Amino acid sequence: MGQIEIRDLSIEYKKPKSDETFVAVEKVSLSLRQGSFVTIVGSSGCGKSTLLLAIAGLIPYASGSIEVGGRKVSGPGRERAMVFQDASLLPWRTVHGNVRFGLELQRWKRDDIDERASRYVRMVGLGAFANYHPHQLSGGMRQRVNIARALAVDPDVLLMDEPFGALDAQTREVMGGELLRIWERDKKTAIFVTHAIDEAIMLGDEVVVMGRNPGHVRAVVRIDLPRPRTPEMLDSEAFLAYRRQLREYIAADLVALQMIEGVV
Repeated sequence: MGQIEIRDLSIEYKKPKSDETFVAVEKVSLSLRQGSFVTIVGSSGCGKSTLLLAIAGLIPYASGSIEVGGRKVSGPGRERAMVFQDASLLPWRTVHGNVRFGLELQRWKRDDIDERASRYVRMVGLGAFANYHPHQLSGGMRQRVNIARALAVDPDVLLMDEPFGALDAQTREVMGGELLRIWERDKKTAIFVTHAIDEAIMLGDEVVVMGRNPGHVRAVVRIDLPRPRTPEMLDSEAFLAYRRQLREYIAADLVALQMIEGVV
């Protein structure tokens, strides 16, 4: 159910106070395997988050198609869950209550809600904090609650838009390891948008590199590193080679854009 097929996808926006349109993403085609972890990188404005929102069914697209599990995406669906950079937790609810919330919205059976909420709170390592409120938690802990809330509703696809972007480097690295631990247990299809090349390599089975003007897929790089991934891999020759390759793709895109704009 987590297989994703994107064919010739284009996304447009109306320019403010004008009848003209701005093409944010143009003719993107991707095939993402069920159970894979795919990361998306690219310079600012390349359409990474726009593409993710379209897969989530939160914004319309002008042409092309998106299918999840063989079904066309035309709006939000229970088979997809989104995790944003801002945890957006309900401040009056506890950790357990926030994880319950998604289940309540989807009208899960009352007998199942408490059990599932408790299980996913424990899975993200917050069992001892189940009765804490968001203001009593660190940024990393709040984002764990956000991930637990998304996973508890049992989606086929987990969509993450820079969920660790607001965290410090050390916490970000720890959270990346925690996310992989959770993913390796359930093997949901995961799509993770990030600006951080090292994070993209460490997490991904594949890294999709997007270019700008308009947003398009510049390359798809298969990451052939063993799992489980460990911090020691950051210094390996294979990891460094992937880092150089991805940096070259992004740098080439920026140079091409500067040439179009007459900067160089």
